[in-house]
Amino acid sequence: MTERTPIPDDALTHLRWPLRLTWAGLLAERLCRAFWPLASLLLLIASALAFGLHDLLTRGTALGLGGALLAALLATVVYGVRGFQRPSRAEALDRLDRTLPGRPISALSDSQAIGAGDPASEAVWRAHIARMAARVQHARAVPPDLRLSSRDPYGLRHVALIAFTVALVFGSFLRVASVADLGQGGPALAAGPTWEGWIEPPAYTGKPSLYLNDITDDALAVPQGSRITLRLYGAVGALGVTETVSGREEGAEAPPPEGTDAMAQSFEVVKDGRVEIDGPGGRAWQIVLSRDIRPEIRLTGDLDVAADGEMKQPFSASDDYGVTRGEATITLDLARADRRYGLAADPDPREPLVLDLPMPISGDRRQFTETLVENLSEHPWAGLPVRIELAAEDALGQRGVSAPVEMVLPGRRFFDPLARAVIEQRQALLWARANAPEVAQILRAVSYRPDEIFRNESAYLQLRVAIRRLEASAAALTAETQTELAKALWDIAVLIEDGDLSDAAERLRRAQERLAEAMKNGASDAEIAQLMDELREAMQDYMRQLAQQQQENGQEQARNGETQEITGDQLQQMLDRLQQLMEEGRMDEAQQLLQMLQQMMENMQVTQGPGGSSPGQQAMEGLAETLRDQQGLSDDAFRDLQDQFNPGGQQGQGQQGQGQQGQGEGEPGQGQGGAQGLADRQDALRRELERQQQGLPGLGASPESEATREALDRAGRAMDEAERALRDNDLAGALDDQAEAMEALREGMRNLGDALARNRQEGGEDGQGMGRADAGGERRDPLGRAPGSTGQVGTEDSMLQGEDVYRRARDLLDEIRRRSGEQNRPDLELDYLRRLLDRF
Repeated sequence: MTERTPIPDDALTHLRWPLRLTWAGLLAERLCRAFWPLASLLLLIASALAFGLHDLLTRGTALGLGGALLAALLATVVYGVRGFQRPSRAEALDRLDRTLPGRPISALSDSQAIGAGDPASEAVWRAHIARMAARVQHARAVPPDLRLSSRDPYGLRHVALIAFTVALVFGSFLRVASVADLGQGGPALAAGPTWEGWIEPPAYTGKPSLYLNDITDDALAVPQGSRITLRLYGAVGALGVTETVSGREEGAEAPPPEGTDAMAQSFEVVKDGRVEIDGPGGRAWQIVLSRDIRPEIRLTGDLDVAADGEMKQPFSASDDYGVTRGEATITLDLARADRRYGLAADPDPREPLVLDLPMPISGDRRQFTETLVENLSEHPWAGLPVRIELAAEDALGQRGVSAPVEMVLPGRRFFDPLARAVIEQRQALLWARANAPEVAQILRAVSYRPDEIFRNESAYLQLRVAIRRLEASAAALTAETQTELAKALWDIAVLIEDGDLSDAAERLRRAQERLAEAMKNGASDAEIAQLMDELREAMQDYMRQLAQQQQENGQEQARNGETQEITGDQLQQMLDRLQQLMEEGRMDEAQQLLQMLQQMMENMQVTQGPGGSSPGQQAMEGLAETLRDQQGLSDDAFRDLQDQFNPGGQQGQGQQGQGQQGQGEGEPGQGQGGAQGLADRQDALRRELERQQQGLPGLGASPESEATREALDRAGRAMDEAERALRDNDLAGALDDQAEAMEALREGMRNLGDALARNRQEGGEDGQGMGRADAGGERRDPLGRAPGSTGQVGTEDSMLQGEDVYRRARDLLDEIRRRSGEQNRPDLELDYLRRLLDRF
């Protein structure tokens, strides 16, 4: 007989743990398959006991159900024992061997059947054994198959597991100990004596309710506002409740609340004390009240004020359970107010200003930081000393208040002197109605010479109407009229400050003036930055307008007595230098540089060349003329509306009218025929606009062209509505429609300019709009500089050209001497001119 080939020791060593784990998996499989009914039944019984279902059964029912459960337990035990078979080592080895390719474990146990004694055959057999031993090295434990779906098709084991999980979360396994009292629940429980109790914390705390029957501790800590509910079962008087936590007389038996049964009591915990249930099975607890902490709130960080008056004040709040709401109360600080001029009178009584604080929409409100953002520019206290106080409130109604902080209530700053004067009188009017006569007199004095101070006739007319209303109602000024007049004065001041900035040159001049006024008055960094942005935009619009006119008309840029030329890049460098000087606090140098920039822009103008106007320029001029006529018509309608409230005419309009000569002159029916004459003029303007729309130069399918058509169509519809309102003698409604028509015309002109510029770019022309054609065909910018020139103002490229450079130099020197002799010029300019004379 052939000898068995011995199994290598290293193979046996590696199989030890995979074999043991595979055997343990087999054991788990057979235990699960045999005893899953027993485990499921035990989980169901434990769940029922945790929920106290046995307390609801009578004794007979409890005994019967207990016997049935005991029999079921025995049956499942017998089923499990009979179905269980302990796995052997050979079964585990066979399962492990089946997972390996070629079943190497069995191969290692085999012996050579044929070829024994043949060296070649034995060599092959040893090679085979070595190969199988190598495969054994890769043996891994086989995981058990614990699936029971074929044995439990209805998922009863899952039902039992879910019931047990719910019992762990919501039940109490301490009730299992009450199995000894089976049969005393249900009807027996009602016969008592026994009891149940709960402690319910306030909902906002997020804490769970406590079941007193499960609590074995003698001391309990409960949140403030918790409610204790007790239910007594059995004969009346068998059990009693004594408590000292609800604020009733200490040691007294708790009487039942009004309208409730004597066997059910509920009271709120308001202080520390003791709760005791007297009688069989009674219990006692020492209650410790966890008081709700009052919320805290405070201001954090500095007040940030934007250029338009919007303030941003950060704050932080905290509470142990969360802040529900907050508010900021602002009161006038009369002691710190400068009681002069319009503030000398006793102020009208005014309630403190209350603002709701922003709360986090999501997240934790127990501690957070937010920012109060408000614009109180139109409030009567804007610019006056006030005290601000923050308050936070929690769910219990407790309020936490911050320390009062003194501040000046931020508001919009007006840089135009006239607008600022109107705002000051508005504040005086809101301060006290008794100031009405004085306010009317000051406003009338301010507007005495309208042609010298008013740039906008509409603002002047609105101010005169407000003055007359104020004078008419000054003797008995009501709060409603006071508010209406204050709103009107605010709108007038904004109109004066912002003005009609549709014209690029006017917008540039206004931006320069506002920036100069801001530097003189010490404006904040945010206001300076905003005004610098406005100046940059106005400069770009102005240069673009010059470029469009030059390109469409084939014009050259001319200068009045000046030969200085500058590129767009150099303008940008000057603006950057201006901003740098202001940021460094060198305001004197910044004002001087700004004045130089103003003079250069004033010396720029577009002269008419020999080539005439292009169709695009003619269309722009026609729309501009229509806009001017519409403005004049609107002014006439406003005068008629004013005459309705004040028959007999207005003083000062003749002076203001001098500045408006030329608008609408020669038109038939102007100023005659009342509203019907105005309606005829409006109808003529509408027809003229329709004619201009039909004659517009060819516009493509670009977005700018489409926007032009839509804006002009909207202007035509607004004119039509204005005509109907005029024929109905509704002057107020007509003014609104005319204002909409003018705004639509302005938008249409802007879009038309963009569309024409786009067409030129697509046609191969200079898209930058900054060049001009000189005699040699060379492109130049609006100031006469060649493209790409980087020289500073006054370089040889701009100064030394032409045949008689010495004569030009003398002319420039004479012009400097002439200007230095004009003493009405600003001091900064005179100093600059003197330095030039000293240098040259």
